[in-house]
Amino acid sequence: MSSIPSAKGIDSTLALLRNPYEFIPDTCRDLEGDLFETRILFQKTICMTGAAAAEVFYSEDGLVRAGSMPKRIQRTLLGEKGIQGLDGEAHRHRKRMFMSLMASERIEALENTTRDLLDRYARDWQAAEKVVLYDEVREILTRAACAWSGVPLPEAEVETRTAQMTALFQDAGAVGWKHWGARLARHRAERWTAGIIERLRDGSLQTGQESAAHVVATWRDLNGELLTSKVAAVELLNVVRPIVAVSAFIAQAAHALHRHPEWRQKLKDDEGQLEPFVQEVRRLYPFFPAVAARVKSDFEWRGYRFSKGYRVLLDLYGTNTDARSWDAPQEFRPERFHDREVTPYDFIPQGGGDQHRNHRCPGEWIAISQMKAFCSFFVNAIDYEVPDQDLDLETEELPPMPKSRFIMRNVRRRQ
Repeated sequence: MSSIPSAKGIDSTLALLRNPYEFIPDTCRDLEGDLFETRILFQKTICMTGAAAAEVFYSEDGLVRAGSMPKRIQRTLLGEKGIQGLDGEAHRHRKRMFMSLMASERIEALENTTRDLLDRYARDWQAAEKVVLYDEVREILTRAACAWSGVPLPEAEVETRTAQMTALFQDAGAVGWKHWGARLARHRAERWTAGIIERLRDGSLQTGQESAAHVVATWRDLNGELLTSKVAAVELLNVVRPIVAVSAFIAQAAHALHRHPEWRQKLKDDEGQLEPFVQEVRRLYPFFPAVAARVKSDFEWRGYRFSKGYRVLLDLYGTNTDARSWDAPQEFRPERFHDREVTPYDFIPQGGGDQHRNHRCPGEWIAISQMKAFCSFFVNAIDYEVPDQDLDLETEELPPMPKSRFIMRNVRRRQ
């Protein structure tokens, strides 16, 4: 049995923080393999990339999620005791709660809510000297996510809740005061959603039975008990927060439309091009760099031994841009999705495997739907100018955004 190749140095935490999207694939290329061993936060960690690695990562035999994510991520991005840390039947049962929200008519209802909000916001954009798109989209999606989820959102709280949802995903991997700000946002957001759960349970708040708030408030775990208010608050945020996070993909899609203007006409001429376009944005533009698991029991893969207790990081971005799976992987080519059969392991911007059984994000269909709605609006409903600005992606941010947050001006509604 061969030893897993090792990265240089005693600990790779700083190298990963400095280069979160390229550290794993670059190191694998340097070592001429799919995996290597290092330490992250001084814990023994195996880093992996590629479709074959994704397949073993999402197998339920050797790897578990419990205890795999660093506490700093649990206390910001994910919350504690939510679905991301469950395994086996407990995970599958909780996943059914989320999947019950993903019926096509519910996804369409959310898209319609977003389109109505876009129409409203566009009227204000026409009068504005400039529009910072990322900021506007975050607010639109906060409103849409809350309305769709049955979460009351008074007008006076829109700015605050938008900032809290943003901090959970944008500052989760930050260091210093931004990280502590994200922790505070998590605390306040959970207190907010716990209050909503309690009001639904005592009858002082009513919402539709199909809403996420109602489903989470009434869901019973395997033991037949309602989720605690704390856990239900985490899971309700696990509905709202990812919808708001789609704002990053949408800003990236606007960036792609600007960089590849020929696709504006293609999308106007044929709505069937929308899905290939947004899928290519999801493939090529970085979102989160990696996901974590832990070795449940010793096993062997490709002659390498995975020892119990090791943390394992799967490289998402490197897998989505792996030349073994994708022709010209660094080129923007939406047409590649016209006739390509995508597997559950070579295209994993929001996790891999099966949505029902594995830890693939159940909201992936919502992300695609929302991106298509916004892109259609950008090319069919409005005209706008993109002034000179710094559109370089800040890859040290998670997820990377144009430094300007994508500024538009002279926005005009089409008749």
